[in-house]
This record gives sequence, structure tokens and C-alpha cells, in this order.
Amino acid sequence: MRTLFAQILLWFWCTVAITLVGSAFLSELGLNPGASAEETPAARLVAFTLEEARAAYESGGRPALWVFMDNLRRIYDAQGILTDEAGRDVLTNQDRSDLVRSARKRPSFPVFRTGKSTVARAADDGRYWFFFVVPRERVGIGFLTPDHIFMMGAAVLLCYWLAYHLTRPVRALQKAVERFGKGDLSARVGSARRDELGQLAGAFDRMAGRIETLMAAERRLLLDISHELRSPLARLGVAVELARSGEDRNAALNRIQKESDRLNALVGQLLQVTRAEGDPNSLRRNPVRLDELVEQLVNDSGIEAAAHDCAVTYERREPVTVEGDPELLRRAVENVIRNAIRYAPPQSAVEVSLARNNGKAVVDIRDHGPGVPEEALPRLFDAFYRVDSDRNRSSGGIGLGLSIARRAIELHKGSIRAQNAQPGLEVIMELPAAA
Repeated sequence: MRTLFAQILLWFWCTVAITLVGSAFLSELGLNPGASAEETPAARLVAFTLEEARAAYESGGRPALWVFMDNLRRIYDAQGILTDEAGRDVLTNQDRSDLVRSARKRPSFPVFRTGKSTVARAADDGRYWFFFVVPRERVGIGFLTPDHIFMMGAAVLLCYWLAYHLTRPVRALQKAVERFGKGDLSARVGSARRDELGQLAGAFDRMAGRIETLMAAERRLLLDISHELRSPLARLGVAVELARSGEDRNAALNRIQKESDRLNALVGQLLQVTRAEGDPNSLRRNPVRLDELVEQLVNDSGIEAAAHDCAVTYERREPVTVEGDPELLRRAVENVIRNAIRYAPPQSAVEVSLARNNGKAVVDIRDHGPGVPEEALPRLFDAFYRVDSDRNRSSGGIGLGLSIARRAIELHKGSIRAQNAQPGLEVIMELPAAA
């Protein structure tokens, strides 16, 4: 009973079952004036009244029949008519052949209307007809019993609960959507239902949470970008003023060149992040020999490692092919290697390895530096995040390399994580390997 389909089916089935069973029960008791069965209590009552009226007429004539009809009118508040087979009223001698014709046209329906509700019954030998005439204004009172009202009330109550059960989560979802649309990004439905409406509410909550996270990350990114751009621009302004003053112009020009290079690198890496965040469907899917790519990057990073008085080793490798964009994969692995070189101690080695494990290509890059605090590991791949936000930029990092690596790996349906190796930091990248 967790699906909306099953609930709707059960509710309607219960409503129909109660209505049908109740109607059949009332008809069996003879409370339905439209019953066509000859053996119902109502039909037997009309037949009994016919025999009593006939006996009164045949034994006592019109005076006895008049007394019987008067008692019938006082008891049932309805008119009784006894006619012969031709339709002549035996009490008043009026022509009632129209009633006989109407009754014969509806042999299966003892109730017909002639401006009033009329119940007809013919004698077994066909000599008499008896008509039980109820005024139209008395029909509802005469035939609508408390049992009927109870059954209709039960059906209405079931339908009400069905409508309430279906529309309550929709109204809650509508209110949450309206709040979210007005800027309240914390709006949630919080439904505990397990049917389709509950799944819809859960999907909205997850979507709202994701959008709230992305909006917060976007605001954080804008703040970080403004901060990162402000510092080199301020230093450029100072260098320009020094150049204008003529004091140590070469040093000022070198400072301008350095800050310009920093801005150029910042803009270039921001463009890489933007491209990585673009349409994933536009990503190239080419076979890439990952072992050869990593080997080339290790060889190319040797000069930078030597400048930091360290080395990069590539000792454990396996031939692995992956499907993806060669340039994005190159950027991802290169950024992690350069980050490891940047924080590697002198006379140490950055260890790079590649292996195949359970259908995945695993790239492992480890340095022997100080590592990072455990609480900083989850944010290590955020844009512009640095473990020590107050330290200077002497290392040259601007906090985008690992963010670009994460986006590139995720676009290839892979994962990247970091862990302290004690000593050092170990970054592990996993990508789906081709067959």
C-alpha cells in the first residue's frame, strides 16, 4: 500500500463495495421502491393489499371498499385505486384505463410516473388491478429512509478522505515551491510518505538542497575571485606608481610583469574551471592510454621538481586505457603532481603509481610533506580553498589546481579523494577503465 495507484484503487473499491452492498441489502429488505422482484417484501405487501381490497369489495361492495381505502389513506398517506380488467374504477366508476396501459407497458417495473409515483399490481386471475399512488411531494419522505442517508453519508465521507489524502501533499508541495520561488532557499516539504507523491516531495527537497548548495558555492566563488583579483591589482597599482616615480624602475617593471603573469594564470585557470563546468555532453570521448599520459607528465615535471630540490618517481605502472578528453585528463593529473611538488620537502620524492583495480584505473600521487588537518580534507578540492588562508602566496598557488582536477575527474564518471599518508598527502584518482 505504498503506491498511490494502490491507494486510489483501494479507496474506490471500498466506496463502490459499500454502495453496492448497502443498496443490495436495502433492496432485499424491500426498502427500494424500484425493485422488480416479485418476492420482495414490498411486492408482497402490494399483492396483500390487492387481495384485501378485492375481498372487501366482493364481500361488502362499495361501502366496505370505501372503508378499506379510507384506512389505507390514513395509514400510508397515499391513494389506493382498485379497477377491473378494463381499467374502470370499481369504487368511483371512473375510467382508469390509462393507468392500466401504463402498467402493461412496464411489466418489469412496478413503479411508473403519471405525475405521481404509482405502484401497480394485477390480480393472478387478471380480473382486477390495484394501484398504489404516492403524491410526488411525498416520494422523498416515503422512500428515503435513514439507512439510505447513512449509506450516502459513508460514501461521501470516503470520497472526502480520498480527496484530502491526495491533495494534502500537493498543497504542501505548492507552498514549498512558492516559498522557494520567493527566495527562501531553505524551503522544504519534509514529507514522510512513501508513495509517488512522497517521492515527488523528496525529489523537490533534494533539488532544493542542491540548488541552495550551488548558490552558496557561487557566492563563495564570487567572493574568492574578488579577493584573488584585488591583491594583484593593488600590487600592480603600487608598482605603476613606483615606475612613474623613477626609483628602481627595473624592479617596478619586474613586479608589474610578475603580477601580470599571476593575473593571466588566474584568468586561464578560471576559464578551465568554466570549461569543465560546461555541458558534459560536449565532452570528447577518445581512447586514452593513461599509463603513457602519466609517464609523459612525470617526465615533463622533472624540471619543476628539480627547482624545488625534489624528484618525481613513476615506479609502479600498468597499461590502462580510459575513454575521455585527453586535455582534461592531462590537466587533472598535472595539477595534482604540481601541487605535490609545491609542498614536497627538499631531498624527497613525489611518488606516482598507476594500477588497474576492479575495472578502474587508479592513479596514486603522494608527497612526503606536512599533510593537511583532517578537517580540511573534505574542502581540499574546493575552488580557492587553502589550508592556511592567511599565509602569503610565495608558493605561487591560487587554489584552483585541485578544483580543476576534481571537476575533470567527475566529468569522466570518476572520483578523487585525499588522505594523510603520515608523512605527506596522498591523492587517489579513480577512472572507469576501458575493456
